[in-house]
Amino acid sequence: MRIVAALGGNALLRGGEPMTADAQRRNIGVAVAALSPLVLAGHHLVITHGNGPQVGLLALQAASGSAGSAFPLDVLDAESEGMIGYMIEQELQNVLPAGRLVATLLTQIRVDCRDPAFARPTKPIGPVYGESEARRLAADRGWTVAQDGKGWRRVVASPAPVEILEMRVIEMLVRQGVTVICAGGGGIPVVQRRDGSLAGIEAVIDKDLASALLARMLAADHLLLLTDVDAVYRQWGTDTAMPIGRVRPDELDPREFAEGSMRPKIEAAIGFSNETGRPASIGRLEDVAAILAGAAGTTVWSG
Repeated sequence: MRIVAALGGNALLRGGEPMTADAQRRNIGVAVAALSPLVLAGHHLVITHGNGPQVGLLALQAASGSAGSAFPLDVLDAESEGMIGYMIEQELQNVLPAGRLVATLLTQIRVDCRDPAFARPTKPIGPVYGESEARRLAADRGWTVAQDGKGWRRVVASPAPVEILEMRVIEMLVRQGVTVICAGGGGIPVVQRRDGSLAGIEAVIDKDLASALLARMLAADHLLLLTDVDAVYRQWGTDTAMPIGRVRPDELDPREFAEGSMRPKIEAAIGFSNETGRPASIGRLEDVAAILAGAAGTTVWSG
């Protein structure tokens, strides 16, 4: 079975932890312990992951340098994708038997430069600030900032993914039995110029939507959107919150869920299931075996 597993940010950094290499490696070890049995069972596994905190930190570091020295977001996306992919790849190699092949692939994903997301930045990246500090940073660095929960964060454009440019390479590696780590952080956003050439663009693609596109293009049998919540809940945060088990795509309305949290996962799951007729599941990383068995998480599927 072909499985695309998207690791949420909690797989790399849990709330309150310092953003250090040791903390991230420790959490990645936990993620690998949950996912490696899928490879050992003979499944063809493709792993994607988030990068919000990491790319935000890189952007903050870049902005602290001299004027004109800051790297654009597409370059920082590539840096974080390589860094996180390296750690996942190495941890997998440490637990899989000798001879099992693992590869990390920097992945360019084409977006439309006319996407309305560029006029309405919504994707939070980087640390949380108080309102006054956030507004000062916005004025000093030309950022757009917005309230995120009780704090404020920088927000950037999050255009829809259109095409995965390394798709033929990914397909070739999967056919050869390689466990592939790709489309990290939603991939590296690029646009196509009129002459056909490519250029990076300042944006962060939602990793769940990118993972759904990857799963569709790979003809995956199952899409796993793994997070730190055991299922999707209706009326989340209230006394009447109820988990959703198995549900048809037309029985879910993404607008009922938080825009910066569960909504992209639900949109990704609905899109994948509608277009392929195959299941997409949302649940906890540590429950991955039970999710595949239909005993945990939320599965969106009309089958």
